[in-house]
Amino acid sequence: MDAERERGGGPPRLRRHRPPRWNRWGDEEGRPRRPWRSTVLITAFVLFGSNFAAHAQAGERAAPDPFAYALLFVTGASLLWRQRYPVPVVFGTAVTTLVYLGAGYSYGPVFLAVAVACFSAVVAGHRRAAWGAMGVLWSGHALVAHWLYRWLPPSGDSAASWAQEVVIATWVVAIVALSELARVRREQWARERAERAQAVRRRADEERLRIARELHDVLAHSISVINVQAGMGLALLDTDPEQARTALTTIKAQSKEALGEVRQVLDTLRTPGDVPRAPAPGLDRLPELVEQAAGAGLTVEVEGEPPRLSPGTGLAAFRIVQEALTNVVRHSGSRRARVRLGRDGGALRLCVDDDGPATGAEVGGSGNGLAGMRERAAALGGTIEAGPRPDGGFRVLATLPADLKQAGQAKGKREDR
Repeated sequence: MDAERERGGGPPRLRRHRPPRWNRWGDEEGRPRRPWRSTVLITAFVLFGSNFAAHAQAGERAAPDPFAYALLFVTGASLLWRQRYPVPVVFGTAVTTLVYLGAGYSYGPVFLAVAVACFSAVVAGHRRAAWGAMGVLWSGHALVAHWLYRWLPPSGDSAASWAQEVVIATWVVAIVALSELARVRREQWARERAERAQAVRRRADEERLRIARELHDVLAHSISVINVQAGMGLALLDTDPEQARTALTTIKAQSKEALGEVRQVLDTLRTPGDVPRAPAPGLDRLPELVEQAAGAGLTVEVEGEPPRLSPGTGLAAFRIVQEALTNVVRHSGSRRARVRLGRDGGALRLCVDDDGPATGAEVGGSGNGLAGMRERAAALGGTIEAGPRPDGGFRVLATLPADLKQAGQAKGKREDR
């Protein structure tokens, strides 16, 4: 609006509000629309079919007159409200059909409107009302056909046979049974849709959690190293410019690597169906972690050779070591850490130790590092033990399935839950 005033025009014209399309054709509260097409087709079929049946039953039943056509029209037209008011409609169609038959008019497709109304009521959940309306129709017809026929047109009519009542009762039961079958199938489809939607939400939640873990591990480690190097560079800027330059070089390299890993994680958000451009990090990149830790002033000793692992287990092991070394940089006064790798049957035992003591210094972080490590291990069927050692310092001990088949089975069981 301000832009229009700046261009020299008068006050902007207010656009007329147009309701959404569903409001113009449906109900403002979101209730179902009236089924015009099906109602017109059913009403026309009932009218023409009953007229055709009247010629075939001439002399046996009363000829249709304007009152008969009015009853058929009202019966069919009431189906317009079968979705919004299913109970009144099913009883209304049953009563008008019963009046039509009681007046002695010809049989024909007069039960079609009742069947459709019963179907709508049962599917909408009003089962007892639908059963009651069908019971009223059948019992009323039996009463007319075996007792009231003496006083009702056509004159000289005789009582109907019980075989005819059995046929009508069979049709009533069939209508109710089909309606119940449709209701059961509809509820089953609704449950399946809800389960699929829940599975989609669960997968989305797991993906968000995975991305959050990846971002936390990448950023926590890199920013911790950058923080230490920045502090060192500031302290040595005047006294040892060469060492300060080395610290700034480490910050540049670390930030570049962190940006690359963050970009790779975010690419999975933009194109979730694509294959990652770079392989997931594993324990083969352990020397990089040692080098990065050395840049932060931490000496890391590695014992043992990493075994062959599945991509998921390798990524989890890499992130656990990365987070454990980050915690040493942040919270430990020790400048030495030990990483031990070993096999225990079909499991990888990964241990990260430092000699402490805890510094109590706060260098940032979300406090979710240990929780993230436990989630990674639990996702693969492994365990994490983390806590102070009896002789001082801190220990992180992870047990992960080293066998490719075991890791896949653990992941499959987790997805089934």
